[in-house]
Amino acid sequence: MPAVGETAPDFELKNQRGETVKLSDYRGTKVVLFAYPKAGTSGCTTQACGLRDEFPRIESANATVLGLSPDEPDALLKWQQDENLPYDLLSDPDHEILEAWGAWGEKSMYGKKYMGVIRSHWIIDENGVVVDAQIKVSPTESVERATKFLAG
Repeated sequence: MPAVGETAPDFELKNQRGETVKLSDYRGTKVVLFAYPKAGTSGCTTQACGLRDEFPRIESANATVLGLSPDEPDALLKWQQDENLPYDLLSDPDHEILEAWGAWGEKSMYGKKYMGVIRSHWIIDENGVVVDAQIKVSPTESVERATKFLAG
């Protein structure tokens, strides 16, 4: 997992349109990278729409947003269109990037343990350095913390 102060490892994933997106494509811009369990579910929609609603403020801080989940591109495209999300959603079906970033691990629901996405976000600066990391954060706290951090 990249720690605050470290250069974010580059990765390449398909977005909601099946286009290849690399994290390094965003050098020169801050990136809010958020990890969420599943497109279209309530908590994930709260987080994604919160970032959508704050997007003008995020852009004014020379930043953009990238979502990251194990969903396939077609599910991401439907969700992006349904919720009018102005940023790319990245598909990590093998959870390789989620694991590398510390956002994949054991979870528990109704007493059953399973492996899944740990809701998180990171802020990467213009030079590709991780400047904030919030692992295991609630949907609303993620939006609040990210926008507060970007506001300085």
